[in-house]
Amino acid sequence: MHISILIPAYNEASSIKIVIDRVIATSLPIKKEIIIIDDGSTDGTREILDTLSRNRKIIVINHMKNLGKGAAVKTGIEKATGDYIVIQDADLEYDPNEINKLMKMMKGDISAVYGNRGVKHWPKRGFHYVIGAKMLTWLFNLLFFTRISDLYTGHKLFKTHTLKKISLRSLGFEFEAEVTCEIIKQGGKIIETSIQYKPRNKEEGKKIRFKDTLTGIQMILKCRFW
Repeated sequence: MHISILIPAYNEASSIKIVIDRVIATSLPIKKEIIIIDDGSTDGTREILDTLSRNRKIIVINHMKNLGKGAAVKTGIEKATGDYIVIQDADLEYDPNEINKLMKMMKGDISAVYGNRGVKHWPKRGFHYVIGAKMLTWLFNLLFFTRISDLYTGHKLFKTHTLKKISLRSLGFEFEAEVTCEIIKQGGKIIETSIQYKPRNKEEGKKIRFKDTLTGIQMILKCRFW
């Protein structure tokens, strides 16, 4: 039994090596498969990954152009061979050690475990971002009769067979809404656990924008009504 850790990366030259080193150093109860998907980076991330892949037991997949986080995750899912799949962002917002916390919650008929970041504790990272995350979560809960606290968390752990039978269409950040929608529609069970989170702002490399909130709303409505 093992877990596939998917790391989608786009222009993360300043943090990608640190994240990979931390993932490798993280002790998990089962073996891990590390898959990094470079989504058309132009800042040197790809060159760093080429060097790292020679000395570390990692799998690197390159997109020739930037397609979006959802596209990168889909590529990783296709390649993954683990019994579980977890998404680990390539920045320093999420601590790989928190994967252990997610895994401890994965029991029985649980389909996915989401890391709840505690949105109310992000005072310095942009009022519009907090509002966007809250609004998307609220709308999803309203339409799907769920009680999810943090829909757009980047730390999500899935049973692999749950993801393999979903045909995901999302290319961007709306992946977070679509994958949740499809699991719920299949009758799957999602639970949450609190995690540590160190958010960054636009100047520090944050890539999600207000337009992604609008795309997320559109995806939630599509999932619910079409």
